[in-house]
Amino acid sequence: MRLSEIASIIGAEFQGDDKEIISMNTLKDANEYEISFVSNKNKKYFKDIQNSKAGAIIVDTNTKEMVPSGSVALVVEDTYWQMAVLSKYFAPSLEDTDAPDAVIGQDTHIDAKATIAKGAVVGSNCYIMAGSYIGSGCEIGDNTILYPNVTVYRDCKIGKDCIVHAGTVIGSDGFGFASNRLGEHKKIYHNGIVVIEDDVEIGSNVSIDRAVFGMTLVKKGARLDNLIQVAHNCEIGEGSVFAAQSGMAGSSIVGRNNVFGAQSGIAGHLHTGDFNTFAARSGVTKTITQSGKIFAGFPLMEHKMWLKLQAKLSKILQSK
Repeated sequence: MRLSEIASIIGAEFQGDDKEIISMNTLKDANEYEISFVSNKNKKYFKDIQNSKAGAIIVDTNTKEMVPSGSVALVVEDTYWQMAVLSKYFAPSLEDTDAPDAVIGQDTHIDAKATIAKGAVVGSNCYIMAGSYIGSGCEIGDNTILYPNVTVYRDCKIGKDCIVHAGTVIGSDGFGFASNRLGEHKKIYHNGIVVIEDDVEIGSNVSIDRAVFGMTLVKKGARLDNLIQVAHNCEIGEGSVFAAQSGMAGSSIVGRNNVFGAQSGIAGHLHTGDFNTFAARSGVTKTITQSGKIFAGFPLMEHKMWLKLQAKLSKILQSK
């Protein structure tokens, strides 16, 4: 839609070139035909404003002067709320009924009770079991198995030689909404996708949320146990392993060959280095730049220190 239309929707004054905008994206990734935003809730992204190539940026009065000359500043009172309002207008239809019929590869078995939407592509030697659903625009690689009742929302991609166990959902909306001063909540439509690379195994009843913009990514060779939550815009590094009931909050990036024990978790917008291990029930609340370490506890500390602390606490309790 035109920038003038967008300005009308979000209640912003508009001046400048009334160019056509085709989608929403992050400050870093947006191009001249995309719109982005910046929120006071995440001030660490302020540094990305001046280098953004976005055609327009939704800002408030405190950040409008940071907008580069090549972008149009759309000034509103609450940028996060208005981004949520606008996200609905760029959301795709639930299914693409005008797409061509699904393409199915050779020697692929699809149960009669499975559903493959128009526009989907399923590779060769796949096995799609009863109750599974593959949405419009999805791509499933060769030799991949979807056990019963696996749901893959539209446009998501699963690579070759993958196994997805029963009840798992790939591509549902993340837990994202804007809240105003009245305590009202506005849904943020998640218009990105999920990409699962080759040779990934995902357990039963796992939820992997689609990105707000861009993609949620599970890299090659990762292993996810049952009952795991992977939030929007997360990235799981190559060969990483997550045990049951572990989870990731939004926009966190896990390095390659990390191991997360049962019921461990990582907070949002954090990174971890490569080849780290996080013991069961540990909680990552800060970015971990080290590699090859073992961590435990909450608050998080190196495992050796955690063992010493537990020993001292035990002595104190025994002395009473």
